[in-house]
Amino acid sequence: MQTKRVGILIFPDVEVLDFCGPFEVFSVTRLDEEKRRQQPSPFEVVLIAESSAMVVATGGLKVQPDFSIDDAPRLDILVVPGGWGTRREIANQRLLDWIKVRGRAAETLSAVCTGSMLLGHAGLLGGRRATTHWRSLAWMGESFPDVIVEDQQHVVEDGNLITSAGIAAGIDMALHVVRRYCGETTARATARHMEYPYPEDNRRRV
Repeated sequence: MQTKRVGILIFPDVEVLDFCGPFEVFSVTRLDEEKRRQQPSPFEVVLIAESSAMVVATGGLKVQPDFSIDDAPRLDILVVPGGWGTRREIANQRLLDWIKVRGRAAETLSAVCTGSMLLGHAGLLGGRRATTHWRSLAWMGESFPDVIVEDQQHVVEDGNLITSAGIAAGIDMALHVVRRYCGETTARATARHMEYPYPEDNRRRV
């Protein structure tokens, strides 16, 4: 498998597990478990922010992005996390424009939690099935009447678009992406390495 570059967007007050969960999944994936220490992940994971400045996530975690939106490389997979900061970023047209361009160019476009709201405001959800944090399902439906809001599924796949419920659901979302690219055996091995229960069904857990 050719290495796939995963770009995870971060911004002030991004929810920590929303981006760290997928980061962990993609970075620890291996195609050959027997050579885990000798082989790299088939995913190259980079963190991208609006600028190159340090980002302060929810809870005060300080994160240094790898790239700004001005110098970010080509991405195969784009992950847009959520968090309280999305309330501010939905009015950030510069960031929304970047998400729109990069989201359309990516092979796989994904969102965790209220990251789906950023996709919606970037014009990337029209007529598609999507979900978000359970507290924000009504907000999504009111904001985007043409979006089919799924309230019973933990992870929602609609073509190349994959959205998930809140926070920890981003781990399941990332495992779905691993399964799509590398197969279920690799996805299960990744979850086992993390000592994380592989999602055997897709029912919303809240």
